[in-house]
Amino acid sequence: MRCPYCGSLDDKVLESRTMANGESIRRRRECLGCGYRFTSYERIEEKPFMVVKRDGRRQPFDRTKLEKGISRALEKRPVSTESLENIVLEIEDQAIMRCRGSREISTEDLGDLVLEKLHAVDKVAYIRFASVYRHFENLDEFINEVNKLGGDQ
Repeated sequence: MRCPYCGSLDDKVLESRTMANGESIRRRRECLGCGYRFTSYERIEEKPFMVVKRDGRRQPFDRTKLEKGISRALEKRPVSTESLENIVLEIEDQAIMRCRGSREISTEDLGDLVLEKLHAVDKVAYIRFASVYRHFENLDEFINEVNKLGGDQ
């Protein structure tokens, strides 16, 4: 594995940890050239599945785009980077399971998976994501969603 700091190809694995129900492995590594420590991830490469947009267009599932959206919702919230990575992996796994036969998932189904996960993790992040995902048009829609959360407490 190439060191992101010095570019050396010599490293050693310090720790390996299975994540997301055995679907991926997180490895802590140390560069033997400069001593820099970094993390790598290993996961099964499957045939990509497609996301069906609201207008009917199809595009390949983009894990980075999913992670970016969730990260934005969790910005400045007390949720660790490791938790964020686990959330993304779990959503990706659930999405793959839902679309097993067709290899396609709608943006609505994918968004619902994200909302479900954020609802369990952080209510503020849930509201942030819901306000964008559900296209809140006015303050009343926002307040209604917050009031629904009040009943969950």
